[in-house]
Amino acid sequence: MTRAQFEKEVRENQEPLRRFLLNLCSGNSSLSDDIAQEAFIKAYMNLGSFSGLSKFSTWLFRIAYNCFCDHMRRSGKAEPVEIDNTKYFSVDDTDAGFRNQELYMALSLLGEKEKTCILLFYMEDKSLKEISKITGIKENTIKSHLSRAKTNLGEHFKKSGYER
Repeated sequence: MTRAQFEKEVRENQEPLRRFLLNLCSGNSSLSDDIAQEAFIKAYMNLGSFSGLSKFSTWLFRIAYNCFCDHMRRSGKAEPVEIDNTKYFSVDDTDAGFRNQELYMALSLLGEKEKTCILLFYMEDKSLKEISKITGIKENTIKSHLSRAKTNLGEHFKKSGYER
């Protein structure tokens, strides 16, 4: 892959990757931007390892997901902001599409794998096969995570008074 091809792929995948990371980071845009930047640098530095066996976006999302997991292991958790004894995740005004704190709170109640599967499947329109390649989780297990996540999200929204 040439540098020009890489730049084209990055332009095409930058917005979906940043959206995915922003959701994984519960709306913390500075953290998600840092992780995205790290992922793009790692992708560029390891471009020779991209074999073309999967889509470039799948390969790039895998790198970004690994960067996120590395950050979580190092830090132990996301960085919530406490307001009136309730934990919310900071979102700056530029993230207009991600102002729904109730969704972030609901997503933060999910386990890391459930949250990742739900975000990739429903928000990024990734197939089960792509999610499996990104996360290293078997497709049947992904189906279980999706089912459990939907149930948990539904219960949270019912308790919060947000019926469908």
